[in-house]
Amino acid sequence: MITYVAQRLLAIAFILFVMSVLIFGITQVLPGNVAYMIAGQFATPDVVAAIENKLGLHDPIFVQYWRWASGVLRGDLGQSLIMERPVGPLIQEAMARSAILAGVAFICVAVLGIVLGVVAAVRKDSATDNAISVFTYLGISVPEFFWGIVLILVFARYLNWLPSGGIGDPAFGLPVDPRYLILPAITLTFALIAHVSRLTRSSMLEAMRSNYVRFARAKGLAESLVVRRHALRNALLPTITVLAIDVGFLIGGIVVVETVFSYPGLGRLLLFAIERHDLPLIQASILIIATIYCTANLIADILYAYFNPKIRYGRPAH
Repeated sequence: MITYVAQRLLAIAFILFVMSVLIFGITQVLPGNVAYMIAGQFATPDVVAAIENKLGLHDPIFVQYWRWASGVLRGDLGQSLIMERPVGPLIQEAMARSAILAGVAFICVAVLGIVLGVVAAVRKDSATDNAISVFTYLGISVPEFFWGIVLILVFARYLNWLPSGGIGDPAFGLPVDPRYLILPAITLTFALIAHVSRLTRSSMLEAMRSNYVRFARAKGLAESLVVRRHALRNALLPTITVLAIDVGFLIGGIVVVETVFSYPGLGRLLLFAIERHDLPLIQASILIIATIYCTANLIADILYAYFNPKIRYGRPAH
């Protein structure tokens, strides 16, 4: 297992290296000139040329890449061209808010998705099963921004129960008021819960038809114990994988949700940087997102081995 984790860490390092090359290359061919955006539309050519020289935009592309990549390895993510602030603290502030929102949504997706999937499998073809299917398919078939707007209209505009956006006054030591998390978290949860619940249902049905479940029932174990201890433990294996994949969907959805709810997180910061052609901020944000996704997949592989001791990574089959 230690060998496998080490191999996976090396693979992640290689993937992040490739991603850094792609990120840097793509940002270099984005339309627009960052020097013009910094200087303003009425700037003279001499002013624009001075800014380009200051930023090293005329250096060979591999020199520019090495300057940026070596800075990243030292923990220096560069300077925001638009806000004239170090990129590191900007991303740290935004990521703290996004991490709270994504964490709340992820927990809700995992818990509710697994519970709904188990209930649907245990009550296969019943009204409950059909209702859960309709509920989850509604979430996956309609984009996040629509549910966000609906929740704002219902709970913020008409009922006036919850705020419509922003982060409010931080409380309880958090960088955001908990009340401002409810609607964005519900939106993200509703959009992702179908993946987990449908796969859990399919895995549970397969597990409950297996020989070890039949044997457990033949021993006279209670049905609830059979479901929890024998069927669910094995049915969780593919669910763990889809939860790791959902981290990618969660990151993509969080950009939309943060925009709809004016939530100042990493997704909204990335959108801000793209709109203003702030290259260091774009590059650092995307690299952080790629790192999060790789880490989530590594954790999923480790949990896979935990829930199924028969799996032995890095060992030859006997």
